[in-house]
Amino acid sequence: MKQKWNIVWALAALALVLSACAAPQAAETPAAAPLELTVMTHDSFAVSEEVIAEFEAANQVKVVFLKSGDTGSVLNRAILSKDAPLADVLYGVDNTFLSRALEADIFEAYESAGSEGVAAEFRLDPQNRLTPVDYGDVCINYDKAYFAEKGLALPQSLDDLLKPEYKGLLVVQNPATSSPGLAFLLATVAEYGEDGYLDFWAALRANGVVVVNDWETAYYTNFSASTGKGEQPMVVSYGSSPPVEVVYAEQPLDDAPTASLVGDNMCFRQVEFVGVLKGAKNPEAARKFVDFMLSKRFQEDMPLQMFVFPVLAEASLPDVFVKYAQMPQVPAALDPQLIADNREKWIDAWDEVVLK
Repeated sequence: MKQKWNIVWALAALALVLSACAAPQAAETPAAAPLELTVMTHDSFAVSEEVIAEFEAANQVKVVFLKSGDTGSVLNRAILSKDAPLADVLYGVDNTFLSRALEADIFEAYESAGSEGVAAEFRLDPQNRLTPVDYGDVCINYDKAYFAEKGLALPQSLDDLLKPEYKGLLVVQNPATSSPGLAFLLATVAEYGEDGYLDFWAALRANGVVVVNDWETAYYTNFSASTGKGEQPMVVSYGSSPPVEVVYAEQPLDDAPTASLVGDNMCFRQVEFVGVLKGAKNPEAARKFVDFMLSKRFQEDMPLQMFVFPVLAEASLPDVFVKYAQMPQVPAALDPQLIADNREKWIDAWDEVVLK
């Protein structure tokens, strides 16, 4: 009997030992929150929600967009905060501000594999601190109905705008306060040179050019083809504005009511870039976002979001772009460094000739 109880006690003791030695059951831990990736952009940036959601899901990040005004304001904000960056990525610097952005030394070099599919004409930074994403042409748009009703021939060159039959028919934007206004000023510098562009503007002023401060006023108040039914049938806008008119028409349209003048050097080509900011909190995710912006998925989403053209050669354009957007064969172009060195001087000189 005693032997039996000894066996029972031994078994009980062994059970206690094994219970004490067993590993405690692991407590369930909550899933880690995704990393936050901050992308600073200009106010015109747009992308489809589902496209961003795909990037977030694939990379376990949450993308936060920090819209910071126009291109100049975005760049100023990034430069002023360079010692404590507000974002990981900056999108929206264009070729009119390229040299200034690079001189500020706020971007880290990164060559995306997607760059192989981008034409050399868009890759303006050999050190790959800024990567091209999209491009578009600032052109003069015209009201088709006006010219048809008046039986008026279309201007074929900047020189044509000085002819008396076009007196008072063009509205432009102040280059000191408007991105398309600055682009059109640069087109005239490209065409006439630093020694001749002011003569063109003096003659254009004598021919009744109308100047307003911003694109919205020029297009929606002064332009005769807009809802404002203004007095000018020509306005400085974009080569992609005609597709916009079709996409956002209240009633379906069989044709775009506007088109662009695309003679040699009449349009200035703007290229927009993205870059990883130095001191980024999430540099790896930032580089992945640059890759993403050059992906076919993102590139094909852009045209109907921001009405710009993709730089990726294999990206397809929507039918409305193919049908209505016009592209100049010879767009105006200036070296980014020349622009950086002279931008303010050219604007000040323009102001003296045109506004005073």
